[in-house]
Amino acid sequence: MYLTVNDAKTYCYTGGKAFDASRPTVRYLAHHGWNVLAIDLPGHGRSQGEAPDSVEAAADAIAALLDAAGVQTAALVGHSWGSLIALEAAARLQKRVSHLVLIGTAFPMKVSPALLEASVNAPEQAIKLVNVFSRSTLAPPPSALGPGTWVYGASMALGRRVLASNTAVNVFHRGFLACDSYANGELAMRQVTCPVLFVLGEQDQMTPPKAAQGLIQAARARTAPVQVTRLPVGHNQMTEAPDATLFALRDFINT
Repeated sequence: MYLTVNDAKTYCYTGGKAFDASRPTVRYLAHHGWNVLAIDLPGHGRSQGEAPDSVEAAADAIAALLDAAGVQTAALVGHSWGSLIALEAAARLQKRVSHLVLIGTAFPMKVSPALLEASVNAPEQAIKLVNVFSRSTLAPPPSALGPGTWVYGASMALGRRVLASNTAVNVFHRGFLACDSYANGELAMRQVTCPVLFVLGEQDQMTPPKAAQGLIQAARARTAPVQVTRLPVGHNQMTEAPDATLFALRDFINT
C-alpha cells in the first residue's frame, strides 16, 4: 500500500494482508495476527521523496511513517543499514517501540574505501562486491528460498532495480556514506527502552559479530532484556538461514 509521509508517496509492503492499525506491527507476522510495514525508504524503490543522507534522517522517516499509518506501537526490525535506522528510531520513539531486532549489525559500521569508491565510479561492481561478501557461500542448498532459486542473481537484480529507481541520487553511495558516518550508536542504544534481539552471522564479513559487541554491552547496561542469536552464516542471514532467522524473530516478538 501507499502512504503519504512528509508530503511524499511512500510504498509499504503489507505481506499480502489488509493493514489494520489496531494490530501489532512488524514484518513477517502478517498471517499470524500482526501487521506488516516493510517500507521502501524515501527515494528508494517505489517511494518518492528525498533519499535520506544519514541514519538520523532515515529514522525521522520511520517516525513519520508510523504517524501516517496511525500506528502507536510497533516492533522495529532492521538489517545492516536498516539495523542502524531501527536503532536510532527506537531511541527517539522510546515507548512507541515494543521490540527492537538488529540483524547483521555493527557499530561503528565503517564501509571500506574501495566499496565507497566503487559505489560512485562503478555501481555495478559495488553491487557485486556487496553480494559476494554478504554470503558465506555463493552455492547455498537448493532448498534455500525454494527449489530453483538463484539467491545471488536475485540479489543482483534487486540491487540494480533499487539503484535505477532514483535517477537523481546514487542511493547506494548515499546509504554507504550514511552507515560510515553514523556516530550515535552506543548513545542511542542506551536510550532504547524496549527488549533488544541481536541476530549475528558467525561468518559475516560485512558486519563481523565482534563489531557488534559495543552495542551489545550498551544494551545489557540497561534494564530491558537482551538476547543474542548467532547463526553459522554470513551477512545475509535472511537468505542463508531464513527459518532460523525467522524463528528467532518470531519467538522474541512473542515474549
